[in-house]
Amino acid sequence: MTACSLLVVGGGPAGHAAATAYREAGGAGDVILLAGEGRAPYERPPLSKELLRSEVGPESLPMADDPAEYERQGITVRHGRALALHAKDRRAGLAGGESITYEHCVLATGAQPLRPDIPGADRPRVHLLRTVADALALRADAVPGARVVVLGSGFIGCEAAASLTLRGCAVTLVTQEPAPQARRLGDEVAARLAGWLADLGVDARYGRELTAIGDHLRTTLDDGTALDADLVLLAAGVTPDVRLARTASLAIDRDGGEILTDAAQRTSAPRILAAGDCCRAEHALAGRPLHVEHWGDALAQGAVAGWTAAGREAAWDTVPGFWSTIGTETLKYAAWGDGFATTHLVDHGDGAFTAWYADDAGTCVGVLTHDRDPDYEAGQRLIAEGATAP
Repeated sequence: MTACSLLVVGGGPAGHAAATAYREAGGAGDVILLAGEGRAPYERPPLSKELLRSEVGPESLPMADDPAEYERQGITVRHGRALALHAKDRRAGLAGGESITYEHCVLATGAQPLRPDIPGADRPRVHLLRTVADALALRADAVPGARVVVLGSGFIGCEAAASLTLRGCAVTLVTQEPAPQARRLGDEVAARLAGWLADLGVDARYGRELTAIGDHLRTTLDDGTALDADLVLLAAGVTPDVRLARTASLAIDRDGGEILTDAAQRTSAPRILAAGDCCRAEHALAGRPLHVEHWGDALAQGAVAGWTAAGREAAWDTVPGFWSTIGTETLKYAAWGDGFATTHLVDHGDGAFTAWYADDAGTCVGVLTHDRDPDYEAGQRLIAEGATAP
């Protein structure tokens, strides 16, 4: 049986940040970071962009600048999966029968991509996109001229559709939404995103469902349309990975299914913390629990968890947000992420724009910009201060 002071389960941004922040906060003793993919923590945003377009290779993705960085910090990166977490005994059971005991544990198990319950969704050449292995497999099949059907108009779907088009593939995007991200960002912003995809040559089928993937990947839509495809990408969202949390009987949100934590990332069990896509955390400024699936917020929550495990005071208090690049166009977005009442879009000319989001009282709850960084920075301040939206 192996013992450590801090066990971090998960090799994504939250896990990386938790382990390194623990050391920065003065945490002593052995630290084990359990990375289930067989890779040290790496940057995921390029998977749907630069890596998929063959502009970079997997060797450029590690989060640590130097492979020896973890060793210098006294962090042992191990490859394997935890199958059970025993809160009372402070012990994790690993595949193969080994156990690791800990003083504190951070769950950074992330989320798993959804595979829709439709006929043929498990056929060969039907892809998901969450890991380096996923991206490389998709890239290998996406040769120039390949016919690709992308299901979903979230940011992964839009980014991947743009990248696949730039690879020379013929891409059809299928989504139930009337335009990309219409529910999340509003109709005016969604129309801009739809224009970007159209300019790239993406054939978008809005307001449609994919009902079956047949022989030879002939896909069928709910209106009876049949699309011939050489490969299919399922980008229909993710679900929090709380399998390990359930073995420890941690409190789970009834609606979203995420691990519940306070603003210091503490779960319902002593000495167990959670961070990143797997959790719904109390936000110190918003004054309510929030669930976000953003890279930067996974880093922020992971750092808070590391400081808390080291016995230091810390709280998640940064405004959630992310950047997304669709083809060559970059969006910057910051928001509480739990809804808005009104949207005010300002066109700055030459393609630049800002969307301001407000609640019923006119308070700024979000900002989205394209080529307007001063508005993005101002928006973050307004959201944090609870100020009136412009």
